[in-house]
Amino acid sequence: MDARMDYSIEDITRLTGFSKHTLRYYEKAGLLDPIDRNTSGHRRYTEQDLGRLNFLGKLRTTGMSIQDMRLYIELLRQGDHTRVERLNILEHHHTQVSEQIAALQDALKAIEYKIQLYRKTSN
Repeated sequence: MDARMDYSIEDITRLTGFSKHTLRYYEKAGLLDPIDRNTSGHRRYTEQDLGRLNFLGKLRTTGMSIQDMRLYIELLRQGDHTRVERLNILEHHHTQVSEQIAALQDALKAIEYKIQLYRKTSN
């Protein structure tokens, strides 16, 4: 990772894979703290922003809703006394992701079975 303490929006899109539109949306949605701007008015992201964006990306990849992500971030901002609530959110999401993975593995087995059948009948 780059050793700099601040990043342009172009840097962040390259490092996270998020589009500029998504970054602006996440900012408006309250998933990011207010983003500082340089003297030219361009956004300047911090290491903390980058870390949060990377984690939010993992949550989105695994299907967490923006609403649940927003709740998690709101609790995070409230401080350490919300740790149990945040843990509950993540544990619930973990269960959902684990169930999705199991369903996908089951579907993959069915696909592999069909592939084997087609390979046997093609020879």
